[in-house]
Amino acid sequence: MAEAQREKRTARRFALRIPVAVSRGESSNHSESAQIRDVSARGICFYLDSPIEQGSPIGFTLTLPPEITLTESIRVQCKGRVVRVENGTADAKLAVAAVIEEYEFLPES
Repeated sequence: MAEAQREKRTARRFALRIPVAVSRGESSNHSESAQIRDVSARGICFYLDSPIEQGSPIGFTLTLPPEITLTESIRVQCKGRVVRVENGTADAKLAVAAVIEEYEFLPES
């Protein structure tokens, strides 16, 4: 395998098919539903219905299930930045990859 094609990820990725609420911009109160493709300690990839630009700031909230946390479910609120957007599925959804820059564990509701 050529050097350029080698896997560059250092954090373990978890393939999850769970919903995530995504907000655009630094302090948007409006969020839209998306479906996670996979998540790691450093990033996330999810399917979105509408276009978003590479470099855009985003926020998202997700609930990590017990099979990931090895305890109970944990809600996490994150801020990040879009690093890649590509055609993701046959139903015209876009695959959006984002780096996680900040995160906060939320109390149980």
